[in-house]
Amino acid sequence: MSTVEESVWDDLRQVEAELDTRWPETKIEPSLTRIAALVDLLGDPHTTYPVLHVAGTNGKTSVARMIDALLTRIGLRVGRFTSPHLQVVTERIAVDAAPIAPERYVEVYRDVEPYVAMIDRGAEVQLSKFEVLTGMAFAAFADAPVDAAVLEVGLGGTWDATNVADARVAVVGPIGVDHVEYLGSDLAGIAREKAGIVKPGSVALLAEQPPEVAAVLLERCAEVDATVARAGLEFGVLRRDVAVGGQLLKLQGLGGAYDEIFLPLHGAHQAANAALALAAVEAFFGAGAQRSLDAEAIREGFASVTAPGRLERVRSAPTVFVDAAHNPHGARALAEALESDFGFRRLVGVVGTMRDKDVAGILSALEPVLDEIVITTNSSERALDPADLADAATEIFGVDRVNVYPRLDDAVEAAIGLAEEDAGEPLSGVGVVITGSVVTAGEARALFGKDPA
Repeated sequence: MSTVEESVWDDLRQVEAELDTRWPETKIEPSLTRIAALVDLLGDPHTTYPVLHVAGTNGKTSVARMIDALLTRIGLRVGRFTSPHLQVVTERIAVDAAPIAPERYVEVYRDVEPYVAMIDRGAEVQLSKFEVLTGMAFAAFADAPVDAAVLEVGLGGTWDATNVADARVAVVGPIGVDHVEYLGSDLAGIAREKAGIVKPGSVALLAEQPPEVAAVLLERCAEVDATVARAGLEFGVLRRDVAVGGQLLKLQGLGGAYDEIFLPLHGAHQAANAALALAAVEAFFGAGAQRSLDAEAIREGFASVTAPGRLERVRSAPTVFVDAAHNPHGARALAEALESDFGFRRLVGVVGTMRDKDVAGILSALEPVLDEIVITTNSSERALDPADLADAATEIFGVDRVNVYPRLDDAVEAAIGLAEEDAGEPLSGVGVVITGSVVTAGEARALFGKDPA
């Protein structure tokens, strides 16, 4: 690494150290007052481009990346704001389908810093780290400039900092229970919070939901006179065939059926995400019964999609996957994908979770598809102690199927050894999946030499 490169990364680390003195993203106050004041001082950059907003419990980042890929292929310059990051914070703010450069990230932070200080001086509570990052993303997209911005909700919906923007298209993915300490455990209440991204006169694309969730979302759409399209009714997956490196889809969109779509991601949940993303892009362009999008552009857009840390293969023979599932809903989707899309004779899990998650729910979802489990941890301050996680795993897997290696690299090495045990040749029938947390997935990607994306 050159001296210049070292200096850039030093600057980035300094910015992160400053941001880390603020409230973390797991701590929120239900108010848009501070972020509204910040964007006002910045000249309301979020109003200079149309916005597509993505909420839901799981799948938000995948849907956002798919929308980005489709809009980019159709010819727009796109800004994408997602969270959390897997490896490097610059992943969160993407322009032209790539993370902004570290030096640009630092530059944007220094540009907004004086305005952040002005808000802090007049507020009882300082801007949180996520609020500052949201302001940075809005400013970076306006400076680019972008033709459209795809925003992923950080936590919830109504009171999320991204919701200061009024989206033309609101996408609500599957809703389940997560972040109980802030959103509660009542599905209808969680749905009401996430429904807040649906704004007057917008188009709302709704994933298939439990009845009580669907009722809340439809009530919100009626309240603000939003146009509604629902998965399984106005759009959806017509056919899904497992293919080498992904799946082949036929999708029903708002403007007709799109066939022969190769999606280089695994699992029925990603097919459903694709249908949601397609409908969002159609709604953005006003496609419908009388107008469809160019099918070849849609095929090329989906074929270009990447979703790091989402059932991502990082090694072959034996196959090693990394997946960021961090709640029971995500763990069930992961388990179903492993079962439906792969024929493993032996599969070993490496699991490291956060202590504020439904650990028993995650482990119970994974248990049916794993022959053995290796318990580990990650570098986060919120990580669950391996001994406590092992106790929980033993209750579900039994003592004979549980192994403990506190260091992630040791855990991965041990899991590969367990997968290969008595496997014979070829090793194509055995695998390892590393999961339990976004941080665990990001650190596993780094272990296998994967670049941030």
